[in-house]
Formats: sequence, structure tokens, C-alpha cells
Amino acid sequence: MLPHINTRSACSSVSRVAFASLVAAVCVHVGCSVSPEIDARRCVVWGPGLSPDAVLPVRYFYIQSVDSEGHNLSASPAADSFRVKIWSLEKEFVRVHVPAPLDRGDGSLLVRYRLYGSSSKGLKIEVLYQDKPVADSPYTLQGPVYHESCVCPERDPSVWRSALQCPEDEPQIQQDFLSFPSIDLQRLLREVPERFSRRGGLLHYSLVNNQLHRRSLGKYTDFKMFSDEMLLSLARKVKLPDVEFYINVGDWPMENRKAGDEPGPLPIISWCGSTDTRDIILPTYDITHSSLEAMRGVTSDLLSVQGHTGPVWSDKTEKAFFRGRDSREERLRLVAMSKENPELLDAGITAYFFFRDREKDLGKAPLVGFFDFFKYKYQVNVDGTVAAYRFPYLMLGNSLVFKQDSPYYEHFYTHLKAGVHYIPVKRDLSDLLQKIRWAQKNDTQAEAIAKSGQSLVRDLLQPHRLYCYYYSVLQYLRDDEEGVSKRLHTQLRSALHFGLVFDQSISCSHLERTVRTQRSTSTSASLHSITDI
Repeated sequence: MLPHINTRSACSSVSRVAFASLVAAVCVHVGCSVSPEIDARRCVVWGPGLSPDAVLPVRYFYIQSVDSEGHNLSASPAADSFRVKIWSLEKEFVRVHVPAPLDRGDGSLLVRYRLYGSSSKGLKIEVLYQDKPVADSPYTLQGPVYHESCVCPERDPSVWRSALQCPEDEPQIQQDFLSFPSIDLQRLLREVPERFSRRGGLLHYSLVNNQLHRRSLGKYTDFKMFSDEMLLSLARKVKLPDVEFYINVGDWPMENRKAGDEPGPLPIISWCGSTDTRDIILPTYDITHSSLEAMRGVTSDLLSVQGHTGPVWSDKTEKAFFRGRDSREERLRLVAMSKENPELLDAGITAYFFFRDREKDLGKAPLVGFFDFFKYKYQVNVDGTVAAYRFPYLMLGNSLVFKQDSPYYEHFYTHLKAGVHYIPVKRDLSDLLQKIRWAQKNDTQAEAIAKSGQSLVRDLLQPHRLYCYYYSVLQYLRDDEEGVSKRLHTQLRSALHFGLVFDQSISCSHLERTVRTQRSTSTSASLHSITDI
């Protein structure tokens, strides 16, 4: 969320006024427009990327442009007018990738940088607007400043949570654990393999002394790479509780028992929940993987999409848009509606797998780059096999999202309100065309809903919030598990043939020794060596 800026009067020099008058006179003749002048020192810079202790794969912070009267600007600044430089405080080589700031289209910019090495002394960040220092620039991050692959977890979780400004509570976590006021570990270990091991994608994890152990219980567990990478990344940053848990890496949630049933439900962690199951929900593998690989292995992630939201609202094509696979029958219905109402809807199936007999009738649409979706004012979100994992990215654009009613949900849906952050449509899509027409006739209100949804999801899905969420789920599990001891964990690993999950990351103990006396906040921890399975 943007900080509030108090309006203050400001004087302009005679030369500045004269220059502005000259530009205005020229624009009368050449047809250009004049943006309000940005006052570099009044701009606001904030975000986790300004804290040395907020260790993330890609660090980031925000810039809000402000004019000379102290007003937040809502229009994009001139291209390349803001620049960011990052370097080490002393003669210490640290490779830092700093792409150009992303223009978010509303007067704010998003700055990203990825460290490929750690700095023992620290970093300096210089933010410039037309070569003038912005806000309190330059910013100093006192060392050590760790990069993503450093194994140097913060021993005190409260210090780590404070550095990331983790929320005190997450409503979805609280709701999920209402079914599990306590967890009988012996029953969990006995019944889960019996009931769910044939379902395909189940993994048993054991966390002890910040080491991650895993065994596979299903045949289709290739997606373990996604749960492994996020848990290992988290363990490199903070001391995790000793805990046993099961993660379902398949599409569908598993536990359909209700809280009042006898026997009761078992705590299974999944990436997607539903109204008729009791699984505990984590952020999807899609958004965690894209956050881990941002600026490296993926191009569409929770940060990059914010700088590629297409034309301004008034210049977007006034139609609803959809492209996707044939993973649900309603998607085929959507394409049929598009053929009958091309003035309202542009929908197409890009690949057939489930309904191959319909390809001849409906046709196959060419692939469209995701960022090009936002050339359209309206986006249609229809479930795939479960919740459509594109939904977070659609919400981060500046288009209005029409969301199909669904029993499926992701970890952040509890924060969203229909009619406030998106437009709901019936499960069978029978009211979709009517609601598209409503949006066309009520353009101002439609734009306001789009902006409201975008603003909320920008806040909820900041990458550091994903780490907070993962940690909170593990802590809830640990608090609920009865009779757990390290001796029991050791016996389990031996009896159940766990493997130690391999991590190729680097110990940062040499950095820690260098700066231990220089930092008031301890970042020391007992480092562990990790061997292959």
C-alpha cells in the first residue's frame, strides 16, 4: 500500500518557472503534454529491499513519485527518468543485477535487484531522478548482506519476522487449523499412509535441527522439487521448528472428513483448497517457484507482471479475454460464447487434452504472451482442474477480472470481496455476457474495481509475504503436535527410510565471524552440512 504523503507548499526558483513556461509554449505548437514536475526529495522510497536482514531471492523496494506540492502522482514518469545504482561499501566485489525500475503505471515504480554474492561490509543504494538524489538516497545497508544461497538462518524467528514485517495473523491459516486444535502425531503417521499413499502425490517431510528430510508415498511426486526448493530456501533464512508434516503435490485437495466426524480429519498440506475438504493451504508452487527464479529462470512472476500491465485503462480493448487449455468444460463453453459474441469476448483454447473431440468444432487459438493479455480491459478467470493458478497474475494487472464462482481457493482468497476486488460470475457462466455489458456501460466503476483488486493483491502477494505464510503454517503445526521430541524424530527417520534433502547452497559462516561484533541483531546460527539423498 502506498504511504500517505502530507501536502506542503514549496517555492520554485525563477529559472524553474521560466523553463516550465518555455516548455508549455513549445508544447502548444508541437502537441506534447506536460506532466506535473516531480520533486526528487519529496518522493517516497520504501520496502523490504532497504533492509539488510530481509533476505530474499530477489530484493525489492518501491518509489512513489511526488510533485513539488507534496501530492502523490498517479501518472507514469518519463521513461528512464529514475535510475538505481547498488555497490558494496568497501573494496569488495559483489555481483548485483539491477534492471531498470518497473513503471507500475500509477506514479509508482518497483525496483528489483538480485545478489549473486554476499557482502560482509554492506551495500549502498543510490536512487536518482534525473541525476538528483531521491528521498533519503543514498541508502546504506550495513553488512552482512546475504544472497539467496547463503545458509545462515536467523536463530530468533521473532527477529526474522520483524525484518520481513510479517503479519500477526493470516485468516486462512486460522480457518484451516480450526479443524485441528491438536494433532496426534502417532495417529497421523499411522493413518495418512494407509488412507492417502495410493492417491499419487503425497510427501512426508521431517524437519529437525533445520535439516529437511523427505520420503515419497505416492507414484507421482515429481513436483517435490517445488516443495523442496521453497522449504530449503526458508531454512536458509530462519531457524524452523522441529515438525512432521505431509504435503500433497497433486492437483486436488485430499482430506474430505469434517471436523465433527469420528474419526476426525487429518492435516494434509496442499496448494489448493476446496469448500468440501479440510486440507491446510500453502501458497501455490507456481507463485513460490516464480519468486525463487525471478530475474533468472522465469519472466512472469509476481514482481515482473507489475511493470507489464499493458496500455492505460482508456486505451485498452473493451472486450473480455481468455486463453488457456481445455482443462474444464466451462472453458469450452466460453469459447462458444466468444464465437457468438465476438464484440464482447475474445476466448480461445490453445491446447486440447481432455476434450480432443471438440477441437474441430471450436478450433485451436494461437498462443498469446501473458503480458499481452492486459491489452484488454476485462479478463475471464475460469477454473482448470482446480483453481486457475493464473488468477494472482491477472489480479496484479490493471484489467477488471471476472471470476467464475468456484469451490476451489488459494491461500489469499479470504481477503477478496466479490464486487469490490473482482466481478463474480456464475459457475455455468450464464451471466458473464450480461456482466461484461454492465462493465462497458459503467466504465468508471469497472476501473475502480480493477484498481481496488490490483492494490490489495499487490500487498498480499509480495514475495516476502509468501515466506511469512510458510513459516506460520509450520509453526501452527509444531504448536499442535503432541508428544514430539527430537528422539522421536530420529527414530522416525531411521524406521521410515527418510532421505536428507540435498541443498547446494553455501555456508556464510565466514561472513558471520567478520561482522558479529558490528551488528546489534544476531544473525548467527548453527550451520549444517547437507549431503545428497
